[in-house]
Amino acid sequence: MKHVSEKIMKYAAGLPEGAPIVAKALLHLGSRAAVDQALSRLVQRGALLRAGRGLYVRPVESRFGTRAPAAEKVVAALAQQCGETVTPSGAAAANALGLTEQVPVRSVYLTSGPSRRLKVGRQTVELKHAPRWQLALAGRPAGEAVRALAWLGQAKAGPALTKLKRTLPPSAFREMVSVSPLLPPWIAKPVSEIAAYG
Repeated sequence: MKHVSEKIMKYAAGLPEGAPIVAKALLHLGSRAAVDQALSRLVQRGALLRAGRGLYVRPVESRFGTRAPAAEKVVAALAQQCGETVTPSGAAAANALGLTEQVPVRSVYLTSGPSRRLKVGRQTVELKHAPRWQLALAGRPAGEAVRALAWLGQAKAGPALTKLKRTLPPSAFREMVSVSPLLPPWIAKPVSEIAAYG
């Protein structure tokens, strides 16, 4: 068992911060039972952290001690590994764009994959399945604007769009207009109107 544990740690050492470690990716090191037992023992020793069911991450060691990897890095690496689109929630987007002063207290991301929770050190990260239109333009300012509008709701969308027209770069606002056919009517209509009439 020690042999499998050593191989797992050697494998983990070559991964970037936050990269997920799953048993299925380690079956070349031993049987499924041996890998599962080794992972469990590595968690008990603190050499690995259990982030979710069947999902592990390596803690980060620095001159200040050991810490959990950054939640954003775990989420980004998981999204890449699973082939999902993952992006910060509308609450985070609205705050970043100056549309609300509320600071989200929980880490919530929208995903094209299944809803689930991850435990990254002491922090719980929630991944919520979202419709395709809320994931449009992930990682781009126009996409952040779409998610912020969805979070703000229909009553606040008009005033928020007026502010976004002033604060977003023109290219980002044009990008948002370009995806308006994907958006629900209560967002698409004011986006088109502001684009046409200012």
